[in-house]
Amino acid sequence: MFERSREEYERACQFLPGGVNSPARAFSSVREKPLFIERAEGSKIYDIDGNEYIDFVNSWGPMLFGHCQEDVLKSVREQLDKGTSFGAPTTVETEMAEEIVDLIPSVDRVRMVNSGTEATMSAVRLARGYTGRDKIIKFTGNYHGHGDSFLIKAGSGPATLGLPDSPGVPEDLARLTISVPYNDKDAVREVFEEEGDDIAAVIIEPVAANMGVVPPTDGFLEFLREITEKEGALLIFDEVITGFRLAPGGAQEYYDVRADLTCLGKIIGAGFPVGAFAGRKEVMDEVAPTGPVYQAGTLSGNPLAMTAGLEMMKLIQQDGVYSKLEEKASYLRRGLEEAASSVDLDLQVSQVGSLLSLFFTAEPVVDYETASTADTDIYASYFQRMLEQGIYIAPSQYEAMFVSLAHSREELDETIEVVKSSLEFCE
Repeated sequence: MFERSREEYERACQFLPGGVNSPARAFSSVREKPLFIERAEGSKIYDIDGNEYIDFVNSWGPMLFGHCQEDVLKSVREQLDKGTSFGAPTTVETEMAEEIVDLIPSVDRVRMVNSGTEATMSAVRLARGYTGRDKIIKFTGNYHGHGDSFLIKAGSGPATLGLPDSPGVPEDLARLTISVPYNDKDAVREVFEEEGDDIAAVIIEPVAANMGVVPPTDGFLEFLREITEKEGALLIFDEVITGFRLAPGGAQEYYDVRADLTCLGKIIGAGFPVGAFAGRKEVMDEVAPTGPVYQAGTLSGNPLAMTAGLEMMKLIQQDGVYSKLEEKASYLRRGLEEAASSVDLDLQVSQVGSLLSLFFTAEPVVDYETASTADTDIYASYFQRMLEQGIYIAPSQYEAMFVSLAHSREELDETIEVVKSSLEFCE
């Protein structure tokens, strides 16, 4: 079934670390070898062995309308004939920024970059430069890319100065990052009481989507807004996943909380490599060339990525986009819950908008500690069964399922039936 993919993986391992260009693509945690994908269309992807799958990874989120959306492809083909990169300003960059400013009320200025990691790294540098402070607060289980400031362990206490979570991250830099439990107001208060004058920013995934889907508890985002304003720190929302997926204004519209800086990616490139950080003009104007905080990128605002993303931004503003997404995701969630209730397994199903997760644990999942109680061995067996029956989900317990508008009711029903049979096998 996977012969060519396995052969290709062996070849890739000779030239790429682990045979992949991102650890998220490795299948090691599910005791498998990665598939090599040849093409995609709508809700489906096809591997090099010719196998067809209903896709719930969707390139980790940007394919809101499914793969190969016609309007996006048409606009990219037109731009391709004009050129792929100029190293000079283009009008499409401004048009993209205008759309982002129009849709996110907290944003006055936008700086385009090439990845979510670059966006978060730049936002933290800007927060430090703007406030004149050095330390940041992050939340255990939130992923903000592979920047040095973010690869930090939580430590043993509820609010502990970080230690490096990866070789190559200097301890001196790690000490500037304070990692606290997600959804824990008391831990945040404790840090500000002890370190408040040194805290430049609090950075958070407003909906955690890299430890599975874990929503903020009631009032938590509002609390962060209040305490950062009181203490003179900036609030950074990492909306690389939630931006334009939960609502036209992202999680900030969904939860009615405004950030000082917003990090974006994925959907604003419609599948092309892209990122952005954005915020209030008095903060963003500290970025070079108007201010002293340096940031640059040769390929930032690449015309192909901007053209694709701009078309996507137009599509998301059509009537009914988010209500339809929510309806599809809720239908799938109910099916997953029904499947879970029919087997002798401890399961939790989580949904926020069009993001879903299934946790193999008896505990309600509210933070990284409770997410870590999930049985990853059972998930590995579940993943294997799903894959064998044509459903492509994330090769990790701690990633989201992404529902797109391309998923039909029939495909959702098929997925639910496969989930049932896969869970029965895992009992």
